[in-house]
Amino acid sequence: MKKQLKEDAPQCELKSFSKNSGTQVSTMVLGPEQKIPDEDASGDHGDSASLGAINPAYSNSSIPQSPGAGSEDPFTTYFDEKIAIPEEEYSCFSFRKLWAFTGPGFLMSIAYLDPGNIESDLQSGAVAGFKLLWVLLLATIVGLLLQRLAARLGVVTGLHLAEVCHRQYPRVPRIILWLMVELAIIGSDMQEVIGSAIAINLLSVGRIPLWGGVLITIADTFVFLFLDKYGLRKLEAFFGFLITIMALTFGYEYVTVKPSQTQVLKGMFLPSCSGCRTPQIEQAVGIVGAVIMPHNMYLHSALVKSRQVDRANKQEVREANKYFFIESCIALFVSFIINVFVVSVFAEAFFGKTNEQVVAACTNSSSPHTHLFPDDNSTLAVDIYKGGVVLGCYFGPAALYIWAVGILAAGQSSTMTGTYSGQFVMEGFLNLKWSRFARVILTRSIAIIPTLLVAVFQDVEHLTGMNDFLNVLQSLQLPFALIPILTFTSLRPVMSEFANGLGWRIAGGILVLIICSINMYFVVVYVQDLGHVVLYVVAAVVSVAYLSFVFYLGWQCLIALGMSFLDCGHTNHHVFLKHAQDDLQGNLRSSGCKRWKARSLSASPLVSLVAKFSLQGCTGLPLFSHSLRGKNFETRWWSSGVRGNGSLQHGAAALQPLLTFLHVEPDTM
Repeated sequence: MKKQLKEDAPQCELKSFSKNSGTQVSTMVLGPEQKIPDEDASGDHGDSASLGAINPAYSNSSIPQSPGAGSEDPFTTYFDEKIAIPEEEYSCFSFRKLWAFTGPGFLMSIAYLDPGNIESDLQSGAVAGFKLLWVLLLATIVGLLLQRLAARLGVVTGLHLAEVCHRQYPRVPRIILWLMVELAIIGSDMQEVIGSAIAINLLSVGRIPLWGGVLITIADTFVFLFLDKYGLRKLEAFFGFLITIMALTFGYEYVTVKPSQTQVLKGMFLPSCSGCRTPQIEQAVGIVGAVIMPHNMYLHSALVKSRQVDRANKQEVREANKYFFIESCIALFVSFIINVFVVSVFAEAFFGKTNEQVVAACTNSSSPHTHLFPDDNSTLAVDIYKGGVVLGCYFGPAALYIWAVGILAAGQSSTMTGTYSGQFVMEGFLNLKWSRFARVILTRSIAIIPTLLVAVFQDVEHLTGMNDFLNVLQSLQLPFALIPILTFTSLRPVMSEFANGLGWRIAGGILVLIICSINMYFVVVYVQDLGHVVLYVVAAVVSVAYLSFVFYLGWQCLIALGMSFLDCGHTNHHVFLKHAQDDLQGNLRSSGCKRWKARSLSASPLVSLVAKFSLQGCTGLPLFSHSLRGKNFETRWWSSGVRGNGSLQHGAAALQPLLTFLHVEPDTM
């Protein structure tokens, strides 16, 4: 029988579900208005206040979220406000709700439109014509599926990927993982700075040198990043404005060039590549590496936290997952169309062109950039800078300037989201709070210094050539986002009933394996082109360390996917549950207990989840006693609050995470 608290005690009902039966068990927990006390009388805080849980039951069983005060996320970055979701009964779909959820997906889609992607698009069109459009479509679909996992992780747990990694991996792997992700973010940031600097140089007709464009990019990033102080919706609207600029500018180029629609559709929906050789195959691999960005998984899982979702309400969680997925579909469809514009323009106008033909066209148009191209019969090679020049030679100065505006919008938008990614990653992995200003100074400095040196002492050829190295760097970092996201979304202790099913686990595992293999091929090709023995040796040494760490992450992932025979008897408990005890302590403090102190702990992996507490001041909290025998619990409900200092008395809310993990329901008598 269900026990009721006193009428004057704040209440809210939490429903938990049995793994096997699916029946509901209602337990009464304290209302959200009871906040965690600012100070512990015992003076022993530990990390329990900050160690929120990985399971929705961990973070919400004892503190159900509500739109009211007291629900502020302790890990906020730019979430000074959360968007409320309108209530609509008896509606399977609502445009009002979709609009409320719209925003995170479009910010996420910026990574699919950064200067690195634009350069990959134009090279794809110039090298292979329309033949690789189906690769772009397939890569975008795969990216959508992976972004779905990232969004679900953030919605279900209330934590983004970096925070979950902080709680689930031991210290050394966690630090290595953080460094790898930071490296990916810095590499992406360098690409974005390069794109913006080139765009500014083109718009100024060369009057502003490349190093000047780099410095301007630093300054305007600071300005744009403070737009969120005027409201989250205004910031999202600004990103939408930048995406609109890209759609209009690259759409203008598409209309001007007038590519064959038949060839566009054929290249998009008929997967083939007749006559393709090594350059075309390498370009196909480059498309996958450019589209699927490692830091974007961390970004998207954090952005979805900007909406008010009661994670204690499974229906609201399902609804949020649905609308975020719909929004992601729309956002990535828009980004795909923009990428198709770029590929098609260069496929129609410049596929098979020679340098001699381009020189003639630029000479006839009196272009000041004719010297960029050698006067020979070799195949035209283009990049972001030369692409704009060639467009200007063939279609007039307007095409060049409009191209530059589109590149500038791509660079500015992606550098802003990259800075947010860096802040989320640093805060999540290190549990470190930095101001946005300090974070931008750090990441900008690391990204700007090498870019600025190349811009000052070299020419545009070397600056755009850095993109090849940076694409390889991004490819190397991809496993450090894909493997963790698949691991944690497949773990029931993390995702509860929203964990990946068997089909998703198999498909996700295959996708991650294929993507990582493709990108490793891309890296091998790049290393082979270096042509120096010393570089080969360095690459071999780095490869051993790199592959060892990837193997470790893959091993943990396989266990999460269900291959428990790889566990060796300790991994699941030591790695994936190392913070469960802290979560129990944190939930006790969160339940209104003014004083708490761990009396004794056990070293056993399971028994260590159960601490002996001395509780004072916990009123109206239903408790139960238990005995632990392996994985079986015998529970007995107490009809009143705390009874003295019983050694094995716990708040129902505090032990709920443990019972949820073991899939055991308390007897309700």
